[in-house]
Amino acid sequence: MTLPASPTGALTPPRADDLALALRMADAADAVSMARFDASDLAVETKPDASPVTEADLATERAIRDILAAERPHDGVFGEEFGRQGDQARQWIVDPIDGTANYLRGIPMWGTLICLAEEGRPVVGVVSVPGISRRWWAAEGLGSWTVDAGGSPTRLHVSGIDRIEDASVSFQSIRQWDDAGHLPALVALSRRVWRDRGYGDVWPYMLLAEGRLEFVAEFDVKEYDIAAVVPIITEAGGRFTSFEGDETLSARSSLATNGVLHESFLAFLHSDHVPV
Repeated sequence: MTLPASPTGALTPPRADDLALALRMADAADAVSMARFDASDLAVETKPDASPVTEADLATERAIRDILAAERPHDGVFGEEFGRQGDQARQWIVDPIDGTANYLRGIPMWGTLICLAEEGRPVVGVVSVPGISRRWWAAEGLGSWTVDAGGSPTRLHVSGIDRIEDASVSFQSIRQWDDAGHLPALVALSRRVWRDRGYGDVWPYMLLAEGRLEFVAEFDVKEYDIAAVVPIITEAGGRFTSFEGDETLSARSSLATNGVLHESFLAFLHSDHVPV
């Protein structure tokens, strides 16, 4: 994939080199994951946390780690399937197949998430959803971009909607909010916004970066579930925090908005008039 020029000219190292590597890893991941997508003999196991893992999850993460071992042997890696390895000051955070439940049921809304974090701060992010031939990427200072099959890269910008009443939101799943004890807040939010839908997994974050949604929030998320989306959203002009408003990946919750409405959403969700 040919990278677009940055607004200030040609891409320059080190972010450009890291982004180019992340995109090559996404190419390799897509080839592995698509080879087994919707296969009738796909091997599926259950992990200790009761979540499913397929042979494709494992093979896809191995493919990414093999490239890192060859090209960035001094960088650390934190992947969903094989854990942490190496230096955490400069660490690649990988979810080989985000949306495994969709993958094993033959639903194309799943993707590979690749992030480079420096001192815990995401600076490069790639999200590839090969089942629908879409990819999104960003690097700090270089903007946020997307491309579809055969298309030219398009720069992303969040929406400018500035009233909650005009916002379109994605809540991931009702059960997730219920388990976290925030279902009353979700119901209250749904009554105030223009439109609410549970698109699920990584896709709604990308819709937000494209300016099609104003709010995405979820719970019980790990670093590899969300790290890659952070640069894509922030470079598109949005904002990403925990549900409580903290700038961290480790709070096990997320709240992404178009930026303009971030404080308004936080205030509403945590206000006294929202029942608990």
